[in-house]
Amino acid sequence: MILENDLKLMKGSKIIFETLKSLGVDTIFGYPGGIVLDMYNELYNQDEIKHILVRHEQSAVHAAEGYARVSGKCGVVLVTSGPGATNTVSGIVNAYLDGSPILVLTGQVFKNLLGKDAFQEANICDITRTCTKKVFQVTSVDDLESTLIEAMNVAMSGKKGPVVVDLVKDVFSAQGNYKSLYHTTSTNYQNNFSFDVQKIVDRFLNSKKPVIVSGGGVLQSHSEANLYKLAKGLNIPVVDTMMGLGTYVQDDSNYFGMIGIFGDRAANQLLKDADLILSLGARFNDRITCMFKDVSLGEKFIQVDINPEEISRFIQASDSIIADIGEFLDELNSKLFSLNLDYSDWLNSANQLKALNVKRARNTNLLHSYEVIRKIDDFTKNKNIVFTSEVGQHQLWAVQNLTLGKDRKILVSGGSGTMGFGFPAAIGAAIADPKKSVVCIAGDGSFQMGIHELATCVDYNLDVKIMILNNGYLGMVRQLQEKFCDGRYSQTKISNPDFLMLAKSYGIEACRVSEFDDIEKALSCAFSHKGPYVIDFLVEPMEVL
Repeated sequence: MILENDLKLMKGSKIIFETLKSLGVDTIFGYPGGIVLDMYNELYNQDEIKHILVRHEQSAVHAAEGYARVSGKCGVVLVTSGPGATNTVSGIVNAYLDGSPILVLTGQVFKNLLGKDAFQEANICDITRTCTKKVFQVTSVDDLESTLIEAMNVAMSGKKGPVVVDLVKDVFSAQGNYKSLYHTTSTNYQNNFSFDVQKIVDRFLNSKKPVIVSGGGVLQSHSEANLYKLAKGLNIPVVDTMMGLGTYVQDDSNYFGMIGIFGDRAANQLLKDADLILSLGARFNDRITCMFKDVSLGEKFIQVDINPEEISRFIQASDSIIADIGEFLDELNSKLFSLNLDYSDWLNSANQLKALNVKRARNTNLLHSYEVIRKIDDFTKNKNIVFTSEVGQHQLWAVQNLTLGKDRKILVSGGSGTMGFGFPAAIGAAIADPKKSVVCIAGDGSFQMGIHELATCVDYNLDVKIMILNNGYLGMVRQLQEKFCDGRYSQTKISNPDFLMLAKSYGIEACRVSEFDDIEKALSCAFSHKGPYVIDFLVEPMEVL
C-alpha cells in the first residue's frame, strides 16, 4: 500500500530519472535536442546516472547494446524527436534480432500536436512496432513511473530485446507524484517455466552420435559452465552459431567450430552425420539452414529456447522445450549424469572431420587479413578481453581465427549484419567494464559508418584499440561480385581518409602496418598505451573467405 505521505511531488523529468535510478540504471547513451531539453536540464543535477554523449543516435543504441551485452544490464538510450528518434531504428533492429535488452526513450512533440506533422514529429511508435518487444507512448505524467517499470521488465524478461518509450514534451515539465513503485512491485526478471526433460533424456539413451549446438541463448543465460559440464562429462561434440561464439572454449578437443554459410566444414558435416542435435538457444536462421538443403535435420532436431516463437520456425523440431537454457541444463545434467553415458567413440571418430577445414595460405606477398587476426589472437591470449567486430569480410576473418572462451568474448551483429555496429559497441563495452581490454576489428568501409565516435573515445578516454583491416573495398560485396557478377566490381572500390592523420586530428595515437614482421611491434605500442589507439593494417585487397 502506498501512503499519501510517501508521495513526492516533482516534475516529470525528475520522475523519469528517479525511476531509472530505482531500476538500477547508472548509464545513459544519448544526444540532446529541443524536445528533451527538460530532460537534459534535469540531467545537469544528476550525479548517480552518467550520460555518454555520442555523435549520432544510431551509435547511441549500438553503444547501449555493447554495454548491455558486457554488463548484463539493460542499455538505456535518450534521444529527441523526429530525426533523433528515427536515427535509432537500425540499432533497434539490431538489438531485436540479437536479443539484447535496450530501453530507448524518445522525445515527442506536444500532445496536442500529435498527428499534425508538427516540426520534428515522427510516428516512432508505428515505425518501431515490428522491431521491438513492445512500444509505449506516455502522454500523462501520472503514467511515467509505471510505464518505465513495465518497459524495463519487458526488455529484461524472456528473450531479451529493445523497448521504445515515446514521451510527449508535456510530461517533462508537468508535476506528478513519484510513488517509488519499483520498491513495492519489483521483480528480478525471473522466468517461470514448467518443463520435463525426461523425453530429452530418452532421446539421449537412444542416441549414438549426439551433437550440441550452442547459440546466443547460452550466453544470455550465463550457462557456459553447465554446457561445458554436459559436453565434457559425456564426451559430446560441440558446435556453435555466430551468436554463440565463446560459449564453449574453442581450444578444447570437444569443440568443432561454427556452423553456417561461413562456418567450419567440420562443424557443418558433424550435423549431417549426427543422429541427435540438441540446439540450445539458437535460431537456426537462413544463414545456417542454407548449408543443409541436401539433408533433413528435423527428425534428429531437439530445440530448446526461451522464446516459443522460435520453436520450429526454420526447422521442424522433433522435440522441443521452452525454457531458460540454464534451468534446462541444470535439470538435464542431473538426470543424464546418473546414467553413466559416454560418447567417446563418436567423439574420437568425429575428430577426423577436422581435416575438412580450410587451411589458409597467402596467395600474394601482401599482408593477409587472416594472419593479422591470428597475430592479434596470439598477442592477446592471456588477456581478459572483449572483441567487437564491424560487418563484412573482416568480421568473418575475426570469428574464424580468434580463439574465444570464458574470458574472451566477441560482440557481433548477427541477425541484422549492421555496418557501423562494432565501434560504438566497443565504446559501450569499455564503459560497462573499464577493467577489460576492448578491441574493435573493423573494415575500412564499415569503420567509416561510425568514424565520428572517435570523438566519444577521446571525451571519455576509453581504452579501445581499433584494428582496421584496410583493403580499399567493400570486401564482402566485392567477393560476391567476383563470384556472381563475373568480377564487375560496381561501386565497391572505395576511397578512404588517411586513418592515421584522422586519428591524430582527434588526438588519438595511431600507426600503419603493411608487413607481417611489423604486426607485433604495432600491437605492443597499442596495448602499452592507455587510451584509444588506431592501427591501420594495409591488407591484400582481393583476399576471399
